[in-house]
Amino acid sequence: MIAVLGSINMDLVLSVPCFPQPGETVAGTDVATYSGGKGANQAVAAARLGSEVQFFGKVGDDVFGDRLLAELRNNHINVSAIEREPDCASGMASIWVNDQGENAIVLAAGANKCVDENYVQRHLDAINGADILLFQLEIPIETVASVLRQLPKEGPIVVLDPAPAQDLSSISLDRIDYLTPNEHELRSITGKDSVEEGAFLLIDQGAKNVICTLGGQGAIWLSNDGMIAHFSSPEVAVIDSTGAGDAFNGALAWALQAHSIEEAIGQGILGGALATTKRGAQDSLPYLREIEALERI
Repeated sequence: MIAVLGSINMDLVLSVPCFPQPGETVAGTDVATYSGGKGANQAVAAARLGSEVQFFGKVGDDVFGDRLLAELRNNHINVSAIEREPDCASGMASIWVNDQGENAIVLAAGANKCVDENYVQRHLDAINGADILLFQLEIPIETVASVLRQLPKEGPIVVLDPAPAQDLSSISLDRIDYLTPNEHELRSITGKDSVEEGAFLLIDQGAKNVICTLGGQGAIWLSNDGMIAHFSSPEVAVIDSTGAGDAFNGALAWALQAHSIEEAIGQGILGGALATTKRGAQDSLPYLREIEALERI
C-alpha cells in the first residue's frame, strides 16, 4: 500500500498568452477548475496505475472540500483518514498557463496548514504500516519532520518531493530513500547551479538517492554509493506542464513496488511526459494503458 501524506487543493486554471508583469492586465483565453494539490495529484497518479493508495490530509468545511473528496473516491483512493477542518477553506491554487505550456502558481494553503502533529498522532500507525510513504511540502514542514522522526527504521520506503522548495535542515534526510526535486527546486534548496553538486550535497546530508527531474530532458539519478545515471524523456506535444512532477512521483512510487530503481525512474518519466499532453493537474494524469502505449512507440 502507498500512503500519501500531503495537500489537497482546488485549482483555478487560467490560460493566458503570456504572464502579466506587475500592474499589467492580460486577457485570458480560458478558465477552468480542477481538483489538485501535490499530495492528491500524486495519490491519483499512483492509483490510476493500479496501486492501493490511502490518503492522509485535510480539506475545508466548504463545497470545494466535497468535490475534492469525491474526486479522490472516484479514483479508488482510501479517504477514511482525511479530516474536514471546521471554519476553514480548502486549499486553493491559482494557476496561469501560457501558450508555451509553462505555468506560474499562487497557492493558498487553507486546511492543508492544519495537517499538524495532533493529526499525525491520530494516524501514525496506519502511516507506519504502508509499503511506500510519499510526501511533498505543501503541508507544514514541521509535520513532515515529525513523521520522519517517528518512522520505524525498517518501515515504509520514503519518497519526498521537496516542492515547493524550502530549507530542509529541519528534516532527517537520512530517513529519506528517494528525494525528487526538479532542477529549479534543487538549485533553490542547495544554492548550487550544478545538478550533480547539489544532489551530492543532499546525499552528504543523509539522503540515500536524489532523482532530479529535468523536464523534457528527462532525469538524473545520483545515489549515496556514487552512482550517476541519466534518463531521457520521449518527445511529446506539450500543452500544459501542470502536474507533470506529480505524475512522475506517483508513477515512481507505483513502480518502486515491483521494479528496480532504474525501471521505476523510466516509468516516472513516461508518466510525467504524458501529463504534459493534457490540461489540468489530476485530469492530465495517465492511466497504465497510456504508459504502456507510449512505451511501445
